Amino acid sequence: MFQLMRPGRRSFASTLALSVVALSALASPVLAAGKTIAAVMHSDLRILDPIFTSAYISRDHGYMVFDTLIATDSNFKIQPQMADWKISDDKLTYTFTLRDGLKWHDGAPVTAEDCVASLKRWAAADGMGQQMMLFTASLEASDPKTITLKLKEPYALVLESIGKPSSRVAFMMPKRLAETPVDKQIPEQIGSGPFKFVQSEFQPGVKAIYVKNADYVPRTEPASWTAGGKVVKVDRVEWITMPDAQTALNALQSGDIDFMELPAIEMLPTIEADKGLKLEILNKFGFQTGARMNFLHPPFDNVKVRRAALLAINQKDVLDALIGNPKYYKACAAIFICDTPLATEVGGETLAKGGDMAAARKALAESGYDGTPVVLMAPGDVLTLKAQPIVVAQQLREAGFKVDLQATDWQTVVSRRASQKPPKEGGWNMFITNWVSADVVNPISNVAVGGQGRKGGWFGWAEDAKVEQLKDAFVRAATAEDQKKIAIEIQKEAYDQVLYMPLGQYQAPSAWRKSISGVIDGPATPVFWNIDKTE
Repeated sequence: MFQLMRPGRRSFASTLALSVVALSALASPVLAAGKTIAAVMHSDLRILDPIFTSAYISRDHGYMVFDTLIATDSNFKIQPQMADWKISDDKLTYTFTLRDGLKWHDGAPVTAEDCVASLKRWAAADGMGQQMMLFTASLEASDPKTITLKLKEPYALVLESIGKPSSRVAFMMPKRLAETPVDKQIPEQIGSGPFKFVQSEFQPGVKAIYVKNADYVPRTEPASWTAGGKVVKVDRVEWITMPDAQTALNALQSGDIDFMELPAIEMLPTIEADKGLKLEILNKFGFQTGARMNFLHPPFDNVKVRRAALLAINQKDVLDALIGNPKYYKACAAIFICDTPLATEVGGETLAKGGDMAAARKALAESGYDGTPVVLMAPGDVLTLKAQPIVVAQQLREAGFKVDLQATDWQTVVSRRASQKPPKEGGWNMFITNWVSADVVNPISNVAVGGQGRKGGWFGWAEDAKVEQLKDAFVRAATAEDQKKIAIEIQKEAYDQVLYMPLGQYQAPSAWRKSISGVIDGPATPVFWNIDKTE
């Protein structure tokens, strides 16, 4: 059954058609002008607003076009990027000063008003931003280059929130774009980042094109994760869509593309044996994959039904189908990531130990479940999201659920999961996603353990006053020991109410031709500054 999900199983005609479309995109006449990197990313790009969605392909696009006030380096330290900062002695006032020479892609200067509007839009959408704003008395532009953030009381995560490396990232935009309501996408791709987006060449499902921003002035420090000098050494970057992994690998080996973000695990020996290719894990901290239910509609509006589903889930089966090689995966029930300061497996014991199907059937029978189908969205175009829905659907069926597994692509999932409508009207009951581990290592960054409900909550819209109170206590905790105790209580509540179901952790190597150098590692990779190419 799982072989059906493996790459390279398409019909010959289908694969050939994909090859023609993808490689014709590479034949663009602009390709010959200067150095060009052609890359196959983990997903097709369709949503261009990195604040509208937390999808990583939109985050990756954001790093190409936009920039951040501050950023995180490889030592987990916050560093200046667009701005430097000072903190008052009473820890209540943060003053950010923009560096000289910052310009938007349309030539207009970057102003503090732009950045204030950008911060407010980001904070309305992001879990860490929302928490920070609860402590904020005012956020305003004191003058054209100065952003002043005043707090009601000290809050230790201000810099870590604004400078966090992954979704949602606090990208800066012109005020006219940043004033777009957070539930609508921005109408233009005008940033101040190291690349410019070529709207005229954008073909969703085929390619996305970026060219070097000649006006960008990088910082002088060495590049480190998302911090330091974003020095662009190529003229053009092309993201080419190739849904078939074997087609992409063939293109990498032939030199038609230069970089492949996500080769299939079974392809790694082939890549390792090719002397012209390099294989490396860029995100050393890896990923967590997990399932989210919709709390607004039956059957998962019933906590007893959610608990039955939790008992049915077996991480190992999911990980075997997704990765296959235990070298690259780990069963782990820690919501805040195994082997980190806040790790605990309390509440999730059955997940990592193989599930408890007998208990799941009994719990479902006693829950009042009436046979309402579970609409589970199943994207088929992202290698690391193909397996999980199929395995989870089978596990739920074995427990007694009716499951409507709806095949789609990931960008459809990203759009559809924002709908609060009932499943019969285009809504949904469950989807599965992957997190960069750095995004979910604490209760504030991990939006899946929120309880804000319909207004401000993450997709699924769980309402849980207790978990919100515990999160507030977490940010006020005086010591790391106190934070750990509260994080354990948050995880207990998350599992009791089944706010989220971790399905395990994994690592995913990337591959590129050895003509490429300067590839940066980090939790928000790949990025395309600092990379050079020799012919």
